[in-house]
Amino acid sequence: MSTLVVGSRASHLARAQVREFLAPLRERFPGVVFRRRVITEAGDQDRRSALRDVSERGGGSAFSVNQVNALVSGEVDVIVHSLKDLPTANPPGLILLPPPTRADVHDALCGSTLADLPYGGRIGTSASRRIAQLLHVRPDLVPVEIRGNVPTRLGKLRTQQLDAVVLAAAGIKRLGRGDEISEILPVGLFPPSPGQGALGIQIREDNEWAREVLAGAGDLVTDVEVRAERAMLGELHGGCSVPVGAFGKADGGVLTLHGQVTSVDGGRQVEARLSGPVSEPEKLGVLVAGLLLDQGAEGILAEVRPTAAAY
Repeated sequence: MSTLVVGSRASHLARAQVREFLAPLRERFPGVVFRRRVITEAGDQDRRSALRDVSERGGGSAFSVNQVNALVSGEVDVIVHSLKDLPTANPPGLILLPPPTRADVHDALCGSTLADLPYGGRIGTSASRRIAQLLHVRPDLVPVEIRGNVPTRLGKLRTQQLDAVVLAAAGIKRLGRGDEISEILPVGLFPPSPGQGALGIQIREDNEWAREVLAGAGDLVTDVEVRAERAMLGELHGGCSVPVGAFGKADGGVLTLHGQVTSVDGGRQVEARLSGPVSEPEKLGVLVAGLLLDQGAEGILAEVRPTAAAY
């Protein structure tokens, strides 16, 4: 039997994502052994520092650098990431395959709905985008930095006396805890991180066998949507820790992209929306980024962008 080694982080969510990805492949390729290898990242080891600081110290991403190194060195054949955690530029010799069908793209509030949060309510999140978007709508809220995996962050509703926490709906649902969601935040007001809800399937460019085995796992609609979102982020020279939201939606032959940049204090926000052919997702992403830059996005991002980080 042939063996394909699949790398991922150690969290319950990472395990759930690998199971989701491998289930149809195991049925399709009974002669292939899929072996999982756990790889610890800087963001897993340091759960106290701000994610932006961890990303900067770690060379670009708090949740992908060690996995990428294991892939480059040949220790693993494929990495299953959360796509939103990946820098927009692939290291030399690596490629991203079309991802499987994307899960729920929304952010979710747990503990309270937005309307029911008290004045000055304490809301837990580790993402600058979520802080910025919430403060733009509710400037009275008090963001509280929380770190850890999904169960840990949900637990901090009680241990840190928070009124609510905001997380990716996809992660909550993948762990079977969807009943703890109090409100799904609308993407029109709260566009998610580029690639949110999608898996990032990364292999070595020269590994033809892995590419052949994994070729049928991708969803072309999800692929064009996230390519547009990530192209927009790349053109803004943003990264995993900047307050940029993007949501692409393909409908027939038309792809629509909504982009948004918000200052961390919520005081300034620019957004743009354009449509184009599904055959040119990167072009659409660049055009939307241009509209955002024309409205002053660069000045907003310069305040929070990690120095010399290449995305």
